[in-house]
Amino acid sequence: MSLPVSVLEPLATIGILGGGQLGRMLALAAARLGFKCHVFDPGPDSPAFDVVHRITCADYTDAQALDRFAADVDIVTYEFENVPAETATFLAARVPVLPDPRVLATIQDRLAEKSFVAALRIPTAPYAAVDAPRQLADALDRIGRPAVLKTRRFGYDGKGQATIREADDPEAAWRAVGGQPCILESFVAFEREVSVIAARTREGAAECFDVIENEHRDHILKVSRVPATLSAATALAAQRIAETIAEKFAYVGVLAVEMFVLSDGDLLVNEMAPRVHNSGHWTLDGASISQFEQHIRAIAGWPLGKPVRRGRVEMINLIGSEVENYRSWLTVPDAAVHLYGKTAVRPGRKMGHVTRVFVDERQIPERAGAQTRSGACQSHDPAGRDKA
Repeated sequence: MSLPVSVLEPLATIGILGGGQLGRMLALAAARLGFKCHVFDPGPDSPAFDVVHRITCADYTDAQALDRFAADVDIVTYEFENVPAETATFLAARVPVLPDPRVLATIQDRLAEKSFVAALRIPTAPYAAVDAPRQLADALDRIGRPAVLKTRRFGYDGKGQATIREADDPEAAWRAVGGQPCILESFVAFEREVSVIAARTREGAAECFDVIENEHRDHILKVSRVPATLSAATALAAQRIAETIAEKFAYVGVLAVEMFVLSDGDLLVNEMAPRVHNSGHWTLDGASISQFEQHIRAIAGWPLGKPVRRGRVEMINLIGSEVENYRSWLTVPDAAVHLYGKTAVRPGRKMGHVTRVFVDERQIPERAGAQTRSGACQSHDPAGRDKA
């Protein structure tokens, strides 16, 4: 459990585990509120290093470096869920850590995550634990085919997963994911994928941003649109699910909950992220408060802002070499360009994003119709976690 923490005052130092683009944007939001940030990341080229007061470049298992880091900060948070839970727990004995490391440990394990949601009587896709090859056949009998086999830990953007169709060899799928503890999930025929970005304070006050509709390409989030094409009742139900999960976790900070919307409007929780999330980037330009500032406020003990959307919003990820065309976006009306300062361009790597805010709804581009796809093979999240 995290140590008790008092309300932070300006000039306090916030420690951030992880120096990617999410850490960078958290630090920029914190600076606007008068806080300093100290980022801890093993990567020497971490983009958050460019915008913070102090950095520590060391392995997450380096106890001496972690001790020095803890001594220099007033509170610790993290930018992505693949920070080792042991690191967060180590720090929590020395300095307050929010969200609580126990939440991080739960969400890092797909089986524990699904079981937590199911215990709240919130629907998910059918699933089964698979810890050995001999259990896979039994799980397939219960779940059916097609299905997807996923590693329980440390998978994202389609990594650590194998699809099992009618003619496929289950043992080959087991070998393909490295022969490690897994979870088997059924395919889901859905109309759209949505996410809810929720924030919760230590006192239990909660705020949700508008429900976001997400489009993925090659298992990576490509476009987010707000508001999602949902009935008011379904949108409210999605927000209530996110708030319920946050409450049961006694969560502090921003939490992302990703869901499938079925043809009848029912919702299935797919995955969660105990952090700010790629699908919430639209809030930087399209809302009265960003998800990043909301997270900083929550962990600092400050009041949450009331999210007010400024119009219809579209967020487009710049992936890989797409970032080289950033100049073409600079002349687009209502577009805001965000570049992450990453030095190496690689296929599938998120290099930046563009936000378009359409205050006049007549400006909104024609939208493609909803697609019904297999959740396990088409969405980045059923196939593996989206790191950013």
